[in-house]
Amino acid sequence: MNRPPTLDLDWLRAFVTVADARNFTAAGEAVGATQSAVSIRIRKLEERLGQRLMERNARNVALTRFGMTFLPDARRLLQLHDDAAVRAIGSARSRSFELAVSDHAAGDLLPKILGPIRELPDGRRLSVVVGRSPELATAFASGHYDAVIGRADDLDGAGETIIEDRMVWMAVKSFKWESCQPLPLVLLSAPCTVRDTTLTALARHDVSWREAFVGTGVAAIQAAVVAGFGIAALEARNAPPDCVTQGPWLKRLPALPSTRVVIRAREGTEADARIVRVIAGALKQVVPRGRARRRAR
Repeated sequence: MNRPPTLDLDWLRAFVTVADARNFTAAGEAVGATQSAVSIRIRKLEERLGQRLMERNARNVALTRFGMTFLPDARRLLQLHDDAAVRAIGSARSRSFELAVSDHAAGDLLPKILGPIRELPDGRRLSVVVGRSPELATAFASGHYDAVIGRADDLDGAGETIIEDRMVWMAVKSFKWESCQPLPLVLLSAPCTVRDTTLTALARHDVSWREAFVGTGVAAIQAAVVAGFGIAALEARNAPPDCVTQGPWLKRLPALPSTRVVIRAREGTEADARIVRVIAGALKQVVPRGRARRRAR
């Protein structure tokens, strides 16, 4: 008995993604492949089926009549595969995708980031834990969480870069600092990489300081700065609207380094990989590269 032709799942996924996006470039980004690779996969699928699936011109992509007929079958095949893969990994993972997010990686942008990704591509619930980068990195290394978003320094520099920024000094417009007095600092509590970076920079330039306020999260630091407790060092994207990042006091303070926020994920199913791409894409849309630098000027 002749067997029906075997259809490669990567070919099917490329076809379905292009059919949804109507754009090869966008489809390539969604499946983590180049535009040419997506084109090759679809061509191989067409050769296997012996039918044209879509027509492509300079402006758009249109499904052929056969492509429109075959699309529901392709979706069902992919859904069956993804459901089976999730069940094979375990019932706990089939219920949720656990994401750990560093507090100062997202700051007060967290609601904008999480809003679009409440509903995950494969129907799983998103479970989010917000904490400090060092602690989340340690937990991730111990087997907790499906993915973690944090400072590159805390995650050994590994992972996909989703935010590039730089640390800046920030204070209310009325902030004054007499050079004969210790610098009133608004600091995150230890252990914290941001805190360590701030104090190391001051020590290298022999700037004396005092703790004016110590908080456990970015929101607390922002509130203390707005209230006029002192000056803080955070990523530029976390500067409150009512604060400034330059003034007469800036000339007496050291420059601060640039920072990177990355996302690291475990090896998993293609469904997991798609979720990570959706999360990374949401972050990049909320904080486009370069925006933080422009804001800090």
